[in-house]
Amino acid sequence: MQTKIQEAVKKALDEAPERNFVESVELAFTIRDIDLKNPANRIQEEVRLPQGRGKPLSIAIFAGGEMAIKAREAELVIIDPAQIEDLGSDRQKARKLARRHDFFLSEIPHMADIGRHLGVVLGPRGKMPRPVPPNVDPGNIAQALQNTTLVRSRDNITFHTVVGARNQGEEAISENAYEVWNRVTRKLERGAGNVRSLYVKTSMGPAIKVEVVNS
Repeated sequence: MQTKIQEAVKKALDEAPERNFVESVELAFTIRDIDLKNPANRIQEEVRLPQGRGKPLSIAIFAGGEMAIKAREAELVIIDPAQIEDLGSDRQKARKLARRHDFFLSEIPHMADIGRHLGVVLGPRGKMPRPVPPNVDPGNIAQALQNTTLVRSRDNITFHTVVGARNQGEEAISENAYEVWNRVTRKLERGAGNVRSLYVKTSMGPAIKVEVVNS
């Protein structure tokens, strides 16, 4: 599969028109013979990409005091915990917040309030904050997340995830895509046998089919 993925990545990069911004590269799965109405069968994986995502992510933290100081030093976006209830009461504002940031962190004492007021918006998007213990530097957690991609099927047989940025080049993107392929197929009962189709594409480029090898 590694060779098949690299061939498709090369074609996707070659056929995508040049843009005036750095496009993400995505891998799209369609699976079969899996009952995704059963939450136990759904795919939800955080995958560390061996070559990183190719461009910086926006990571925000609900924090105050010393934790906020540490987070600011790590160049994270600080959200005042006093705003949680206000954000939760304005669904449009909450959705905008969820779209603006790729990942969220939070001091542990605020987790319950976030769940109560923002869970309905952040939860379905897979963006509930990761709790940060008081003796842990949030910058270290954020650094790990910069190389992480989230794979979530929810109840859809077709789902996609970012595997890099176009400017990383064919080899780096292929290595990342292969890592995601392995993680997803390991979660499926029949492995590649449960994959109906696999495509790779840049954000605005054509979708290139990957020949799925059942091995």
